[in-house]
Amino acid sequence: MNHENLHSGKIQKAPESFLSKEGIKMVALEARQGRRDFIRSAFVAAATGAGASAVMAQGNPVPVDGGDPNILNLPDHSKGLGQGVATDGYGKPSKFESNVQRRQSPGLTQTTQSSVSFAPLQSLFGIVTPSGLHFERHHQGWWDVDPSGHRLMLNGSDPSLMKTPKVFTMDEIMRMPCVSRFHFIECGANSGMEWGNVAVPTVQYTHGMISCSEFTGVPLATLLDLCGVDLKQGKYILAEGADGSGMTRTIPIEAAMDDVLVVWGMNGEMLRPENGYPLRLLVPGAQGVSSVKWLRRIEVGDQPYASKDEAVHYIDLMPNGLHRQYASIQECKSVITTPSGGQQLLNKGFYNVSGIAWSGRGTIKRVDVSMDGGKNWREARLEGPILTKAITRFNINWDWDGSPAILQSRAIDSTGYVQPPINMLREVRGTRSIYHNNAIQSWKLDANGEVSNVQVG
Repeated sequence: MNHENLHSGKIQKAPESFLSKEGIKMVALEARQGRRDFIRSAFVAAATGAGASAVMAQGNPVPVDGGDPNILNLPDHSKGLGQGVATDGYGKPSKFESNVQRRQSPGLTQTTQSSVSFAPLQSLFGIVTPSGLHFERHHQGWWDVDPSGHRLMLNGSDPSLMKTPKVFTMDEIMRMPCVSRFHFIECGANSGMEWGNVAVPTVQYTHGMISCSEFTGVPLATLLDLCGVDLKQGKYILAEGADGSGMTRTIPIEAAMDDVLVVWGMNGEMLRPENGYPLRLLVPGAQGVSSVKWLRRIEVGDQPYASKDEAVHYIDLMPNGLHRQYASIQECKSVITTPSGGQQLLNKGFYNVSGIAWSGRGTIKRVDVSMDGGKNWREARLEGPILTKAITRFNINWDWDGSPAILQSRAIDSTGYVQPPINMLREVRGTRSIYHNNAIQSWKLDANGEVSNVQVG
């Protein structure tokens, strides 16, 4: 897999060693072994070449000379009894989809307690990430916590900041009026490897620390109101998790009173243990670390807390040597997921190019797609629903003539912000960053149909 800077021709060392050389080789091998031919329905292109687009435009099936035995011969499953309902009581995907799974980075962290698993973006459809494929980021391992003993405490750093501090049980929280909303969660380090031109071959590893789900819970504002928060003196909250890392994050009171949720449900069921069961915070649009898992305490204060996870970690080293702190919002971003690195087009002809876009500041208003490295752009179709601070799916038709190409997507959100190319982002942020990389991603398509990761400024 090639990873080139097409402007400078230089390969820079990453600011943090996300993947070792051995890890990169392993990921590349995994991409080849686990490769699913790009959109299996592309048999149309394989059978008829460039003429496929005309046939598909007419909405007619493609004839197969001599007849397809899978049509002519009745299969076993059409002649006998199938299996009964799932005996274990919880459904599972088809065995033919067993390769669609979260994958760990072989070089990021060699411990089970502090770890990451990446969502298989190249194999997902629509905007919802199944609960079992939601990416993970743990700082001290995950726990399956007994909800009967879990408590959430709300207090003030000073008695004047909260009239009536309270402790809630899970039963008390779940009896309150609740809401369900679709939002993304993205790790602040998502795409961090791209800062240093590290050769990560697939979209699962370049962008897989993002997921989007339907979350159910009670607005944090409801709990703060119950406790009598002083909104004139209280300027921030501190969210504290119950895991061994003592994860704590500062959140502005304006956000806390706006759309922040105290969540117990995800995709129609209770949270999974690795996603914070039985209770977590959800801070829409902010980097994932702010959505503290196994939530145990909310404290109201009058200034930022500068906790260890925001004074030492999750900060950006700027070109002038200063650190950028509390830069929580995930800016407008997009990526083409099919075709993407590690995949291969079966033949020239018609393809539906698909991807996802999101913004921590609102909704996606437009996505443009380029097939020539940013020289020309076409507007893609945005597929509904288009929701605030959630993933939006985009698609665009493309007739590939068999020539080399460089595929890119560029998102624009409801504030008018335009997703930048990598070189423009580096001019402002330098080359020593790790977090908040929202640059345009480029995929190089060779004449043989193979897709690999490149960088185009």
